[in-house]
Amino acid sequence: MKRILVIDDCETMRLTLRLVLENAGFAITEASDGQDGLAKADAGGYDAIIADINMPVMDGLTFLKQIRNRALYKATPILMLTTEAREERKDQGRSSGATGWIIKPFHGDKLITALRQLLDTPQA
Repeated sequence: MKRILVIDDCETMRLTLRLVLENAGFAITEASDGQDGLAKADAGGYDAIIADINMPVMDGLTFLKQIRNRALYKATPILMLTTEAREERKDQGRSSGATGWIIKPFHGDKLITALRQLLDTPQA
């Protein structure tokens, strides 16, 4: 079972992501901000990460830059799931190490499809 780290400061969004991802067969760990996400990433290897941009304590772009400096996560797929739709922000995300960008609100099936493509995981 593929392990996904979900980082979002909104508890409702984390719950929604948990339901969508667990129903698709993924194991989920939640973090409430980028700093919490780094601590959880350091505690165990994840196959992919889904992170918000706008969070307290440590935002998603800072998280991206720091996680990409860790050898274990240099090639790990990281999807940014955010309300930020401006090209400038997407460019910042790409240059910081984002693998993909999904705009909120999202469709669960599209998120699962994108995640499976990144992980090359066949549909259950």
